[in-house]
Amino acid sequence: MKDLSTLTGAVHHDRVHDSAVKHVTGRADYTDDVAEPAGTLHAYLGVATVTHGTIRAMNLDRVRQAPGVVDVLTARDVPGVNDLSPTGRNDEPIFPDTVEYDGQPIFAVIADSRDAARRAAELADVSYDILPHATDALSAQAAGLPQVTDPLKLERGDLAAGQATAPHRIKARMTVGGQDHMYLEGHIAFAIPGEDDDVIVHCSTQHPSEAQHMVAHALGVPLNAVTVNVRRMGGGFGGKESQMNLFAAVAAIAAKRLHRPVKIRPDRDQDMTATGKRHDFVIDYDVAFDDDGRIHAVDSHFAARCGYSSDLSGPVTDRALFHADNAYFYPHVRLTSLPQKTNTVSNTAFRGFGGPQGVIAAERMIEEVAYALGKDPLEVRKTNFYGAEGRDLTPYHQQVTDNIIGRVVDELADSAQYQARRAEILQHNARGGILRRGIALTPVKFGISFTATHYNQAGALVHVYNDGSIHLNHGGTEMGQGLNTKIAQVLADAFQVDFDRIKITKTTTEKVPNTSATAASSGSDLNGMAALDAADQIKARLVTFAAETWGVAAEEVRFLPNAVQIGAEVVPFDTLIRRAYMARVHLSAAGFYKTPDIHWDRAAGKGRPFFYYAYGAACSEVTIDTLTGEYRVDRTDILHDVGRSLNPVLDRGQVEGAFLQGMGWLTTEELWWDDQGRLRTHAPSTYKIPLASDRPRIFNVALAEWSENRERTIKRSKAVGEPPFMLGISVFEALSMAVASVADYRICPRLDAPATPERVLMAVERLKAG
Repeated sequence: MKDLSTLTGAVHHDRVHDSAVKHVTGRADYTDDVAEPAGTLHAYLGVATVTHGTIRAMNLDRVRQAPGVVDVLTARDVPGVNDLSPTGRNDEPIFPDTVEYDGQPIFAVIADSRDAARRAAELADVSYDILPHATDALSAQAAGLPQVTDPLKLERGDLAAGQATAPHRIKARMTVGGQDHMYLEGHIAFAIPGEDDDVIVHCSTQHPSEAQHMVAHALGVPLNAVTVNVRRMGGGFGGKESQMNLFAAVAAIAAKRLHRPVKIRPDRDQDMTATGKRHDFVIDYDVAFDDDGRIHAVDSHFAARCGYSSDLSGPVTDRALFHADNAYFYPHVRLTSLPQKTNTVSNTAFRGFGGPQGVIAAERMIEEVAYALGKDPLEVRKTNFYGAEGRDLTPYHQQVTDNIIGRVVDELADSAQYQARRAEILQHNARGGILRRGIALTPVKFGISFTATHYNQAGALVHVYNDGSIHLNHGGTEMGQGLNTKIAQVLADAFQVDFDRIKITKTTTEKVPNTSATAASSGSDLNGMAALDAADQIKARLVTFAAETWGVAAEEVRFLPNAVQIGAEVVPFDTLIRRAYMARVHLSAAGFYKTPDIHWDRAAGKGRPFFYYAYGAACSEVTIDTLTGEYRVDRTDILHDVGRSLNPVLDRGQVEGAFLQGMGWLTTEELWWDDQGRLRTHAPSTYKIPLASDRPRIFNVALAEWSENRERTIKRSKAVGEPPFMLGISVFEALSMAVASVADYRICPRLDAPATPERVLMAVERLKAG
C-alpha cells in the first residue's frame, strides 16, 4: 500500500485527509468540544404534539418551575424578526402561532443542564384548535394547499408533434421517497455573548454567512455584530445548510437575553423530527419512442412534498427538472414542477439537491422503453445519449459541449464485462428457481454550479508569516469531505512548499465575509480558486521584490520546492520571506473568485446555469429471494469522472461513500408518517441506513484518469461531492431486472423507491399474477 504520509503537498497526488488521525483517535474538535465557560446554560426545544392547529393557550408555569430552569423563550421573546426563511419569504417562524407539523418547535427551555432543560420541555400544557392536515403532495394538492414557491417549466421543441411521430407511447407514475441526512454529529449551536450587540456562535453549519444573517435577523442587530465559527462538522450532506438556523438563533437569543453562554443540542429523535429531509416526489411521465428505442418526446411532471415552508424547495425542485434528462437527449420535451406545501417538516437540501430525483425519472423511462421493446436497457441508454450538433441541447437550452459519457460507459462496460455477465444472468434466471439475479449499468451527467448565480462566488484569506509559515482561511466548511486538505494542497502547490507548512484554520465570518454555502459540489471549485488568487497576489509581490533586490528580470524568478530561484541564485523560501518582511512587503492577501460564463433566466426557462458537467457510470449486480423479497448486492463496478483529480484518494472515498448513500436512499431508507401526521421513522432503530455489511461483496471503484476539465477550474479538476450519489441508481435498476425475470422481462416492474424487501416481494407477486 502506498505510504500517503510521505507524499508532498502538490495537487494531483494522494494526500491523507488532514484530520484523518484526529478522526479515528477522537482528537478532532467539534462544536460540542468547545470548552464551556463558567455559567454556561443549556437549551432544549419544546415541540407541538399535533400536526396542524392554532395554539389556543400555552401554559408554561410547570416548565418554568421545574428544577434547574432559568428561562423559557416563546415567540414574544424574539427581539428581532421571528423568521428564519433562507429565501426571505417570511414563512418559517422561529416559534409559530399556528402549528404546521407534528414535532414543530414552539418554545425553548433554558436550564443549568441539558438534562434539566430536556425534562422540563415535556411539562408544557398546550391546547390547540385542530385543523385538517395533509402530509403528502397529492393529498395536499387535493386539499387545496398552496405551493410553497413558484413552479418551473422547462420546454423545448414541439411536444405534440414529437408525440405524433412516435409509434410507441407510455404513460405512468413513479413515487420516489425522501431521505434523512443521518449525519454522525447532530445539530448543535453554542452562543457566547459579547459587549454591545456582539455574539459569537459556534455551530455545525454548512453556511456560516447564512447562520450569521439569521442570528442577526432574529436579534435585530447588524451582521457585523455576529460572528459564526465552524471548525469542522461530523457530516452534513445538505442537512446543515439551512436547518442549523433555528438552533443558532435560539442559542443566540438566549445568550444575549441572559448574558450567559448557551448551548443547544437536540437528541437524535428531535433532530430527525424537527429538521428537513430530502424531498420525496411523485413523478408522472409520458414518453414517446420508436422501434429502435430512440425517444421522440418526454412530458414529465414532478410533484414534491416540500413541507410547511419554502426553505430551499424552489431551487431543489428546479434542479430536479435540470436533471430529468440525465445523459439523454429529448428532441421534444416539457418538464414541470409542483413544489407542494404539506403539513410536514420543511424539506431541505440533500446531496444532489433534487438532481437524483430527476435522474431516476430519466432512468425509469429508459427502463420502460427497454422492456416494451424487449431490448437491453444499456442499448437503449446508448441510443439516447447526448451527441453531436443537433442532439446536444438540454431542456433548459444549455449546449452540452464536454460530453464524454459514451467513453465512460464503454470503458466501464468492457472492464466490468457487462455483456458476458448479463448473458450468464439471463441463463441463470431462465432456469427458474427462487433466487433471481439482475444487472444494470447506469450513467450520470450532473451539472456543476449553484443555479442561484450569485452564490457562485468565494473568498479566501492567506497570510505568510515572517518565519515562512502560512495561514489559510477560506469560506468553505469542512464536513469530512477533505475540502481543507484540497485547498491546502492548492496553496502548497502555488508556493511550492511542504503541505505541513500550511495551517488550516476554522471557517469564520470574521475573516471571510459573505460566503456561499459549502454545497452544490462547488467547495473545491470556488474556494480553491479564491485561495489560488490570494497566493498569486502574494507571489506577484514577492517576484517584484526579488527582481528589484537581486537586479534580475521578473521572468528569472521561479518558485522551486521550498526555495525560490532568482537569476542564478537559489534562495530558501524562509529566507526570501524574512527579507521581504524586513523590506515591508505585504505578505497577506484576500482572494476572490466568481464562476464565469454562467447565467439563468428562470422565467424563460433558458440559460447556462452550469459551468460544466461531471460524468460517471456504475454497473451493479444483485440477487433477490423471490419468496421473501430480500436481496444482496453482489458486485458493483464504478468509473467516475473527476477531471484531473486534486487528490485521487479523497475523491475515491467520496465516490464510494456517495454510491452507498445513494444505494441506501433507494433500498433501505424509508420515511413513514402515520395517519395522524407523525413521523414514525425518527431514530436509528426505525430508520435503516446501509451498514458495512450491505456494501457490494465486490466493489471496484476507478477514476477516469484520462479526463481533464475543459473549463478553467481549479487545476482542471471536477466536482465530486454530489455526482456519484446517483451511481446508486444502478442497484435499483438491477433489482428491477431481477424482479422482471419472473415475467420473462415482458413487463416493467415499476418499482417505487425505496425498493425495500417488502416492495420487491410485492412487485414479484404482482408480476407473477400477471
